[in-house]
Amino acid sequence: MTGPWVKLELDVAAFDAPHFETYVTRCRADGIRLTTLAELGDTPEHRRALYALNKECSADIPERGEFYSFEEYVERRFEADGYDPRGIVIALDGDDWIGLAATSVQEGFLFNEMTGVRAGYRGRGISIAMKTFGMAFVREQGASRVRTLHHPANANAIAMNRRMGFVDAATED
Repeated sequence: MTGPWVKLELDVAAFDAPHFETYVTRCRADGIRLTTLAELGDTPEHRRALYALNKECSADIPERGEFYSFEEYVERRFEADGYDPRGIVIALDGDDWIGLAATSVQEGFLFNEMTGVRAGYRGRGISIAMKTFGMAFVREQGASRVRTLHHPANANAIAMNRRMGFVDAATED
């Protein structure tokens, strides 16, 4: 690791939803469907598809190292206390899973654990669209803040979150 992790936080009340809804609209116009794992069905088949997509998208995270085995992933993602399939946004191009934005419920905040898009689909605003679409889950939970954590060399992810209104987290909890 090259430096301290970048901890970011979004004040949900300050989120400019109408501005970022344009990303959702653009994705839909391009034939990209946004949904959740709950809407698709939290099935063993879909969990495998999510694992494969998460593994592929995580390969570009600086200093990530080897990805979890499927069994470890099940334990860390699906068996974790904060897991809720309504917090897992999936971007689909036809039947192809092309992106995910996973948010979990923590005590006092929601945590955006992972946002990733397959390499061939990057640069089209899909990450912002997924995170914006996922704000419905944030509102359902009544959360006032969403947090995320990044390796300091993951400049694209940090910049995307800052564009959406995330700022350096003020607290350590």
